[in-house]
Amino acid sequence: MASKNTICLWYDGDAVDAATFYARTFPDSAVGKVHHAPGDYPDGQQGDVLLVEFTVAGIPCIGLNGGPHFKHSEAFSFQIATDDQAETDRLWNAVVGNGGQESDCGWCKDRWGLSWQITPRALTDAIADPDRAAAKRAFDAMMTMRKIDVATIEAARGGTAAP
Repeated sequence: MASKNTICLWYDGDAVDAATFYARTFPDSAVGKVHHAPGDYPDGQQGDVLLVEFTVAGIPCIGLNGGPHFKHSEAFSFQIATDDQAETDRLWNAVVGNGGQESDCGWCKDRWGLSWQITPRALTDAIADPDRAAAKRAFDAMMTMRKIDVATIEAARGGTAAP
């Protein structure tokens, strides 16, 4: 990888599966080189897949098959900006529908425990609205959601009921 800064994500033997899922799900994502262990290590043997290079939405990553010792937490997440409800639905449904789970306010987890924020640009724009009352209405609406509903956010921002 050409980048000096690469995100290293820990997996329990299934880094290639995760990278493959990300590559087929998120735009500007791909699986790169797969590196096999040159010798035995605590949770694997020589020849096992040790590392996989991949990108997620243009961000260089390495998946490390390090074993069951460390788990992902909500302290790290990928935030994916979406352009409309259709893209939001597609990405959310892909993550949750592939063994993941829903959380609040546009967050979900994939089946490997990695957290994702599927965030419509309409939400980001609404929360940053210079009209702080409009921003608060949108924020309050978001706080009641799991997957973000763009029409409801826009209605709240505008001070009207959702369609």
